[in-house]
Amino acid sequence: MLDAAKASDFEVSPHAMQRVRAEARIGFKAAGGRTRLADLYQSGSAKIRLPKVYDTPVTAVLINTAGGLTGGDRVSFAVNAAAGTRAIVTSQTAERAYRSNAGSARVTGRFCLEAGADVEWLPQETILFDASRLKRQLHADLTGDARLLMLESVVVGRAAMGERVGSVLFTDTWRLRRDGRLVFADDIRLKGDPALCLRGRATAKGGVAVATLVDCALDAEDRLDRARNLLADRTGAGVQAAASAWNGLLIARFVSEDGRGLRSALTTFLTGYRGMELPRVWHC
Repeated sequence: MLDAAKASDFEVSPHAMQRVRAEARIGFKAAGGRTRLADLYQSGSAKIRLPKVYDTPVTAVLINTAGGLTGGDRVSFAVNAAAGTRAIVTSQTAERAYRSNAGSARVTGRFCLEAGADVEWLPQETILFDASRLKRQLHADLTGDARLLMLESVVVGRAAMGERVGSVLFTDTWRLRRDGRLVFADDIRLKGDPALCLRGRATAKGGVAVATLVDCALDAEDRLDRARNLLADRTGAGVQAAASAWNGLLIARFVSEDGRGLRSALTTFLTGYRGMELPRVWHC
């Protein structure tokens, strides 16, 4: 029962705007020769669904029921995979970073994979709207021969809608460790007018849609020829891409003139590189 004397503790300023506080966590275990659900937690606008799949690994779909992110929002998710598990984690749709009146939206992702685990992180793109502010951090801890395939793609505005993006703030921080040792670190910072930031040859050469794929696996270098052959078929027509590999890592970067071209290139590349179709939500 609410104590009337303390009612003021629960009052919200009429000028305050509601902000997202969301957390999702999923864990997988191996049992009976199959990957099964071990842990599931969700709060706020963060939801996880496990659709039925056939002839593909267990698939988890992350959903943000808030419909997007704006300044002051906080979203975190975690994926834990025990030895011998294989799973795909994706998103229901593109994430959207909207105009921020104050502060930045923050997204934090954590992956913990035991030896023998194989996880693919394949979310759909993040769209940055005008005056958006988004800071994202991704951390991964791998043990032994665990494999983590990670993808993130970002599209600045929606050109097909005639939108003009004059200013954004976007930071993206990746830290991957194997047996406690840092094996991959990547930082992106986009601030101000994206057209100015992305027009240089060392950035995006005028492109507005970019993606990074990291295959963190002990045998990742063995897949470099396959990756480059697939990329050779997708370059040109507004899309540029390249791949390199070293020390148990394969990295592929994509730059496109628009979001549609990027998605098409990613769909073809990921299907060929992985040897299977993408999760169904990618085609909805």
